[in-house]
Amino acid sequence: MTAIRRRPPLDTVQVAEGSPQQSQPYALLGLARDEYARISEILGRRPTSSELAMYSVMWSEHCSYKSSKVHLKQFAEKKPAKVSGEKDILLVGMGENAGVVDVGNGQAVTFKIESHNHPSYVEPYQGAATGVGGIVRDILTMGARPIAVLDSLRFGAAEAADTARVLPGVVSGVGGYGNCLGLPNIGGELVFDPSYLANPLVNALCVGVLPADGIKLAKAEGPGSLVVLFGARTGGDGIGGASVLASASFEAEGERKRPAVQVGDPFAEKVLIECCLEIFAADLVSGIQDLGAAGLSCATTELAAAGTGGMHIDLDLVPLRDETLAPEEILMSESQERMMAVVTPDKLEAFLKVCAKWDVTATVLGTVTDGDRLVMRWHGETIVDVPPRTLAHEGPVYRRPLRRPYDQDALNGEHGNGLPRPRTGEQLRATALKLISSPNLADKSWVTDQYDRYVQGNTVLAQPEDAGMVRLPGPDGVDSNVGIAISVDGNGRYCRLDPYVGAQLALAEAYRNVAVTGARPLAVTNCLNFGSPEDPAVMWQFAEAVRGLADGCQQLGIPVTGGNVSFYNQTGSTAILPTPVIGVLGVIDDVTRRTPMALRNDGAQLYLLGDTRDEFGGSEWAHVAHGFLGGRPPAVDLDRERLLADVLINASRDGLIDAAHDLSDGGLFVALAEACLRGLAGVRLIVPEGMDPFVFLFSESAGRAIVAVPRTEEVRFTDMCTARGLPAQRIGVLDILEAAIEVQDRFRIPMAELRVAWTSTLPALFG
Repeated sequence: MTAIRRRPPLDTVQVAEGSPQQSQPYALLGLARDEYARISEILGRRPTSSELAMYSVMWSEHCSYKSSKVHLKQFAEKKPAKVSGEKDILLVGMGENAGVVDVGNGQAVTFKIESHNHPSYVEPYQGAATGVGGIVRDILTMGARPIAVLDSLRFGAAEAADTARVLPGVVSGVGGYGNCLGLPNIGGELVFDPSYLANPLVNALCVGVLPADGIKLAKAEGPGSLVVLFGARTGGDGIGGASVLASASFEAEGERKRPAVQVGDPFAEKVLIECCLEIFAADLVSGIQDLGAAGLSCATTELAAAGTGGMHIDLDLVPLRDETLAPEEILMSESQERMMAVVTPDKLEAFLKVCAKWDVTATVLGTVTDGDRLVMRWHGETIVDVPPRTLAHEGPVYRRPLRRPYDQDALNGEHGNGLPRPRTGEQLRATALKLISSPNLADKSWVTDQYDRYVQGNTVLAQPEDAGMVRLPGPDGVDSNVGIAISVDGNGRYCRLDPYVGAQLALAEAYRNVAVTGARPLAVTNCLNFGSPEDPAVMWQFAEAVRGLADGCQQLGIPVTGGNVSFYNQTGSTAILPTPVIGVLGVIDDVTRRTPMALRNDGAQLYLLGDTRDEFGGSEWAHVAHGFLGGRPPAVDLDRERLLADVLINASRDGLIDAAHDLSDGGLFVALAEACLRGLAGVRLIVPEGMDPFVFLFSESAGRAIVAVPRTEEVRFTDMCTARGLPAQRIGVLDILEAAIEVQDRFRIPMAELRVAWTSTLPALFG
């Protein structure tokens, strides 16, 4: 998009009223003809250039959810009913900057995941870094102290030249920004697939803690209250950035339309965080909003629309890094590390004093009024006069056409039954090593070693554990053993085969990953990454995934607190795999009773929980061994997932298990290898009688986990499983001296050989 440059005479409301036929570049700004006509109808005249800039970013797909909101309402309509006698844990749901859940003891937790996909392709380091910065500010605006981040990353084929360009920068950006903020990065994903070439997915999650009665909301109430912009100065970086980049496909000839990517300063954000927390503690604001996508346009309109509805802003008071910026550019700039607060006059002096203490620039831009208009002036001239709700809440709503993809039936009919399967011990051994060394399943330390996972000293579990876990600071600073666990998961291949089931499988895996640690799953956030909403096949995938997720959360009894939709993840007509990324948050009463994944106690009995079936549709084996995608994904049974979680949580609390690890990509062998390598233990494995060793080792059936049970607790544990009706099969024993994974009568792989295969892949690819 070509930035709008200042041009005389100034385009004021008075000029707009007197020149209704003046041509305006609405199409270049991403607005459709009928959308432009509707803006003119709302205003009763053509928009000024500043108003046009505001509508273009606020009505973008990224900001308005105009193609998705008709489907997203299911999350509220299907919100799980609370159990009789129990309080509702959801304190803030969808529609705010982040959801908030009650975790007891007067404390609440807020968390959310968002995308920064397209900016990260254009400029990998800054795109990823500002993605982290943006989600951290979303958490901050709720009144919370950010305490941890996670990231879910997807790139093209691992060996592709463009992956080598994008991935190192993205990883450096995520780590660089988070490390400078002093936030531990406790988990995430790294996935490679050709569909993400030129369309990487960079999804960042942040979690924060706050007093349950200390929630802050984005609203401007109280006529006479002052509107204060504080934080970094406004520059030309990111003009129309995420709001436009995320609302259009990348075309080969589209370089000139790409706005500048935002530039982050994590040290400025760290200061801003501490400044805000002191402001919150002193109760100096009645409303607050961060400046992310759409910048000042978003902050002013959302604050006004959620409050009394009226606001007056003197735009020329905005502190600038570039004095040549036109008002349109100031309104569209997505410069980072900025916040907007609503402050009553009696608290302004104290507010400004705190900002001065932290050397944070703060400027009063205007006031809240008792009207219903957002009015902005520039050097004494009125350049904006709009009803704010038409920008923030009453934008276009589309019911896009849906069509099942033409190749869907053929795709589901190709079951891959003719794919040659390993049968002999040597073939099984070779398959095991090939899988464990494949980019999607190999050790991710090359990435995670660039992140500080333990800063602040409250990290209890971190990648490669199934879920990240942090200890919460107790109320009033008192030490506490209460903790939260978080996992993010997704599987684009499963969703391509069946988006309804695929979304539920992603939900089930994240839910299971939290339960494996001993934490009770509590709430869900999501980042829905799809191709163009103008493609009926993509919209069918999206609608099915949302329906699956809403139904799944209802069945599991955990609410969706909010999230993000990222459309237009495609180049030309080639879309990415449909990729809903699901974050699940859980709570654990005592982090000292957590369950790690590491197998390390000699003589412990290894049990497989759940049912194993011949399910290889969308599997890593089919992908790695044959480059094949077809058939059906594994069946999902959410009642079984709840049962499995119940057993894992209770077994952890009662000390019945030493270790636990969920089974997902790559099946039993990959899970077993990860747990053995984590704990430096060997295992002697027995293939159950009558079971195909290939299916036993590599099936990706859902609803399963492996657990290590001390011999002294074996009877109690198996009695628990039997009483609840959960299949539990003893499949082996830990043997520290063995230092190998031995599959009885089939093959043996020494741990040293396994470790080399597992750890060498990413360093060889990315140095």
